[in-house]
Amino acid sequence: MYKFPEGFLWGTSTSGPQSEGIEAGDGKGMSNWDYWFSIAPEKFHNQVGPDRTSTFYHNYKEDIELLEQTGHTTFRPSIQWSRLIPEGVGEVNPKAVEFYRDVFKRINAKGIKLMVNLYHFDIPYALQAKGGWENKETAYAFRDYAEKCFELFGDLVDTWFTFNEPIVPVEAGYLADFHYPAKVDLKAAVQVAYHTQLASSLAVEACHRLNPEHRISVILNLTPAYPRSDHPEDIKAARIAELFQAKSFLDPSVKGYYPEELIDILKAHDLIPAHTEEELAIIRENTVDFLGVNYYQPLRVQAPTKTTEQPMNLDFYFEHYVMPGRKINPHRGWEIYETGVYDIAMMIKQDYDNIDWILTENGMGVEGEEKFKVDGAIQDDYRIEFIQDHLKELHRAIEDGANCHGYMLWTFIDCWSWLNAYKNRYGLVELDLESQKRTIKKSGHWFKELSQNNGF
Repeated sequence: MYKFPEGFLWGTSTSGPQSEGIEAGDGKGMSNWDYWFSIAPEKFHNQVGPDRTSTFYHNYKEDIELLEQTGHTTFRPSIQWSRLIPEGVGEVNPKAVEFYRDVFKRINAKGIKLMVNLYHFDIPYALQAKGGWENKETAYAFRDYAEKCFELFGDLVDTWFTFNEPIVPVEAGYLADFHYPAKVDLKAAVQVAYHTQLASSLAVEACHRLNPEHRISVILNLTPAYPRSDHPEDIKAARIAELFQAKSFLDPSVKGYYPEELIDILKAHDLIPAHTEEELAIIRENTVDFLGVNYYQPLRVQAPTKTTEQPMNLDFYFEHYVMPGRKINPHRGWEIYETGVYDIAMMIKQDYDNIDWILTENGMGVEGEEKFKVDGAIQDDYRIEFIQDHLKELHRAIEDGANCHGYMLWTFIDCWSWLNAYKNRYGLVELDLESQKRTIKKSGHWFKELSQNNGF
């Protein structure tokens, strides 16, 4: 029996742009995803756009009942900036206020711990048109948006997250073509990362100023970088990979400053972002209260094989490596490496003063999941096994002193994705795209037992 500490939280995470949907007359402004789909629908899987998500906006009352039926003691949704403040700054959408307040009230009434994320890869397009995160003014617009959220919903929410995986829009939008604006510009990527960190720190300051008893954090995908070999060049590549992909946000968020080695690397190639001492003081003085940690698969790297004088991308510093014989999710193609959870926990314990943290995302995507349906319900034993195997490593970490206080699966109901539409299903609850009917999977019933037993 794997028993977890008293008060350990069990739940799931989702995001507004992937779950809410759009209804005529709802007052929502255009986001970066809405705009990109309008000009390049071919970029989206099967040309399924952000208007066709899992309709939480319309069905949230039923969905909140399902939260209870699947044993949630915590839930992490996100607010869509473009829904609340359609132009990014200025006028607030009253229909959004009404919607979010009712959602939060109903979740609270179930006795479910509500943790709300302010940003899940979705910027109002009105701000993107002015440069988005390349423009420093966006950081201050985000602070104002965060303040408005704290004022409007602070009586219902006492635990907040500023950003979900802030490194992802940097990599996917400025070093690849998976997020808008889909351009390759390493110097712009570094500037975007800096402005995002500044925005996060500004929101932390605002939260503590307006509601000193509230807790606020950031959600980071802290995947350890594992080198291909013990060769010094592979080990160096892994260290640099962690600097860019984890510590570039982890260190300023928790410690208040950037790693010196990362600064030296950026200086060497004229990549230091425009900044002021006042901004660095804001980052230094407004660190997070705890951490949200997402983990799906390991980051395996090797020394770069290409040689150029100036970096055009991160593969100048390290390259991804496919490890032979790896354990694989046959339904999704991602590596499964449960030990990564333990390694993250020990890294936080040893290098970051064992700060409080929650595993805010972990999950198994499955393509063609309907083939596992028996008597009207998905029999997803593979997902139960996946969760159990990761929880064993999390339990081992807690036994060894890790300060983890909860486990949150991605996700509650099968949701839309910009890259995959509904191809890969992650939910505890199945969504029928035609009827919008929700059906609890076997894993959803098991998750309730997990929560009630506080272990398995």
